[in-house]
Amino acid sequence: MEKKTVKVSVVYYGMGNIRSVYNALKYVGAEVTVVDEPSKLKNLTMEKMVISGVGAFEDGMKNLNIFKEKILEAVDLNIPILGICLGLQMFFEESEESPKVKGLGLIKGKVTKIKTNLKLPQIGWNKLKIKRGDCPLFKGLEDGYVYFVHSYHTEPLEDVVVATTDYGCEVTAAVWKNNVYGVQFLPEKSGRIGLKILKNFLEL
Repeated sequence: MEKKTVKVSVVYYGMGNIRSVYNALKYVGAEVTVVDEPSKLKNLTMEKMVISGVGAFEDGMKNLNIFKEKILEAVDLNIPILGICLGLQMFFEESEESPKVKGLGLIKGKVTKIKTNLKLPQIGWNKLKIKRGDCPLFKGLEDGYVYFVHSYHTEPLEDVVVATTDYGCEVTAAVWKNNVYGVQFLPEKSGRIGLKILKNFLEL
């Protein structure tokens, strides 16, 4: 029996280079569509949604807001959504980087600057510590190294943290709430572990 191809819509809102995300998803077997305007999400026919990006919270939300209605609709329809880096941060209510800017509010809590004596941004490989083995993203995985590029991280007010890393303090590395998943690191640049996480996402 031929295995069904999983369709993934990658939301492009002008922040960050999504080519590597696109290529990594294709590599693990997804049928990927890059969506650069809300009308292309009509009827929400995708099976999965990915929101990636690197940059400032204010700029991200300014650009992403045109997709907000469709994203909230996808959440209500129980479509699995993966936020990567800035994509994860915008799932939260607010960020101290841009105090007057509201996030999507999918998860209660805020984004704060990492409280560390180490150099910011954190750029490079760091050890992922899996806190909840029941999270489907980490199925078949043990603690290992993944690639980070960030100065801010999320501080949830809900019990959603499923992985952390240490950077002179505990840093949120991944969250999970119902059909909403988020990783602070870049799975598309994280070798075997990153590809396995994307493959697990496809298999949700």
